[in-house]
Amino acid sequence: MTRYVRRLSPLCLQLAIATCLAQTPTPHTLTWKEAQDEFRIRNPTLLAGQATIDESRADEITADLRPNPDLTIGWDQLTPFSSNPYRPVAQSYLFGSVGYLHEREHKRELRLASAKKATAISISAQSDLERSLMFTLRDAFVRALQAKAVLHVAQENLDYYDKEIAISRNRLNAGDISQVDFQRVDLQRVQFESDLATAQVNLRTAKIDLLSLLRDATPVNEFDISEPFDFEQPVTTLSELQNLAIASRPDLKEAEQSLEKARTDHQLAIANGSTDPTFSVDASHQPPPLDAYIGAAVSIPLRIFDRNQGEKAHTLLDIGRNEKLRDAAELAALHDVDSAYATLESTLELLKPYKAKYLKEAQDVRSSVSFAYLHGGASLLDFLDAQKSYRDTQLSYLNLVGAYLSAANQVNFAVGREVIR
Repeated sequence: MTRYVRRLSPLCLQLAIATCLAQTPTPHTLTWKEAQDEFRIRNPTLLAGQATIDESRADEITADLRPNPDLTIGWDQLTPFSSNPYRPVAQSYLFGSVGYLHEREHKRELRLASAKKATAISISAQSDLERSLMFTLRDAFVRALQAKAVLHVAQENLDYYDKEIAISRNRLNAGDISQVDFQRVDLQRVQFESDLATAQVNLRTAKIDLLSLLRDATPVNEFDISEPFDFEQPVTTLSELQNLAIASRPDLKEAEQSLEKARTDHQLAIANGSTDPTFSVDASHQPPPLDAYIGAAVSIPLRIFDRNQGEKAHTLLDIGRNEKLRDAAELAALHDVDSAYATLESTLELLKPYKAKYLKEAQDVRSSVSFAYLHGGASLLDFLDAQKSYRDTQLSYLNLVGAYLSAANQVNFAVGREVIR
């Protein structure tokens, strides 16, 4: 019986492990592209902005409507107070008329053109809103990537240092180093533990912020992101980025569209100052001997005092105001691109030597000094200093990569489209 139980125990253990693995939820991992798609679907601010566009399209329907005709029906010549009060309707008759206001100077077409330009402005404003929100989302995504990379490095450093402590403990047991030297090596582990704990908190906080922006109810422990945390030399120049910004920035497009709408509104104001006649046709059937008749009339307002002078002046001034706003928006866009590109170039200049030289040097120094210390060829102070230098170099490199990705995000925001991934 005992032998049977011993044979069965490994099988039960394997089944238990398999059951636990099957019950472990698969992490909900998002790439940057998937995060963007999810953000567009769930973000309430973007959805509210889309409703504004739909409202503008509804205004186009109203602007394109023609004036309604007027129908008048009357009953005239009632004589209740005549000499023959018993026949008050004997001389009465029914009449009717239909009138229609004719809009001149293409008023309806100009109203529709103005409404369509308002819709185009709403679309550009929505694109600019999305640009701003995507900048915030990308910033949170980069912070989560950086926290994840720092956590990975902190775990690697702790694992590496644990191996160093194990070797030092063997040297202590062999009498190769003193108890004090071993304790000093062991105390240094606190720094690596602190780095790991801080990195875990920072990653969790970054994930919470990202989930909040995405309106995602996934538990933090079951959520992850997947993108390379690295940098590449951008191939675009400053002049190319400035040209792209002028062509792509939705706020610049909105400013240009506002100027075009102001010009259309001025044309509409001039058209509204013109006179619109009302054509009407009337008919009636009167008692004999007058019989039936048909008539026609034209009503023309005499625009002696009100010729829409105020609206004409207002829309003309609005054209000048929008011209200045467009120029200001273009200058601001070029300044944004110039500033963001300068930050990106500065960060790149710091990153290049780290990737090409400093990281490898710090790793070589740590390996050489550790090997020398473990074989009695280096002091404890040199050993601890090499460990600290390697840790500081790695953290500095990760912070610079994070700064580069943030600067790239700023460049994309300034240009108005994703030019640096």
